[in-house]
Amino acid sequence: MHTATIYENLSLLKDLGQKQLTVLIDPDKFDESQAENFLYALPDEVTHIFVGGSTVEANMTDRTVAAIKCFSDLPIIIFPGDYTQITSKADGILFLSLLSGRNPEYLIEQQVKSVTRLKNSNLEIIPTGYILIDGGNESAVQRISNTKPMPQNNVEAIVNTALAGQYSGKQLIYLEAGSGATNHVSVAIIKEVKKVLSIPLIVGGGIKNSTQLNTIYKAGADMAVIGTAFEKGAFH
Repeated sequence: MHTATIYENLSLLKDLGQKQLTVLIDPDKFDESQAENFLYALPDEVTHIFVGGSTVEANMTDRTVAAIKCFSDLPIIIFPGDYTQITSKADGILFLSLLSGRNPEYLIEQQVKSVTRLKNSNLEIIPTGYILIDGGNESAVQRISNTKPMPQNNVEAIVNTALAGQYSGKQLIYLEAGSGATNHVSVAIIKEVKKVLSIPLIVGGGIKNSTQLNTIYKAGADMAVIGTAFEKGAFH
């Protein structure tokens, strides 16, 4: 009997119009001793857990995933800042290509470096087109990747970049305003990108409350990702 993969479930929920909510946990900011309390406090609407950050100390991803596994049955997906953050203890990984930038290190070189770890793991590998959008402040992704985010007013270029990702075989498109962004990805961008895609659309960065979350859902996001607001216990 076939057990549906993470991606199959994600796609099915998209087709059914059921919105998905992911909490992003940065291992460098996560207190393993508080894992049970943190996870217990999350809204019932949370469907997935992403683990990762732009810079993470060695073995911290592995330890964080292990701590989460003790208290949650939700799918845990690695959202890697670089190949060293890969751990086979998770359920899947976003195999990211930073399509908004032109730095080969994050278009293909990190992916090549990850192959040895991935081919010997049971992680579900989900090819993902990652597009960094200007969220009003300099993000960690921008600093680490040495690429500039796409301006929010350049909607056509963002739409074309997203569609190029789909044409090149990506299974997800992720519009990211950056951790702690002042502004989330605009409604106009989400609507226009959603119009052209047939694959699921993820939106993250700068989502501070349920009103903004609902705005993003209504614009067309299939999955929203919230990190900083949950870390600070400020989401309401």
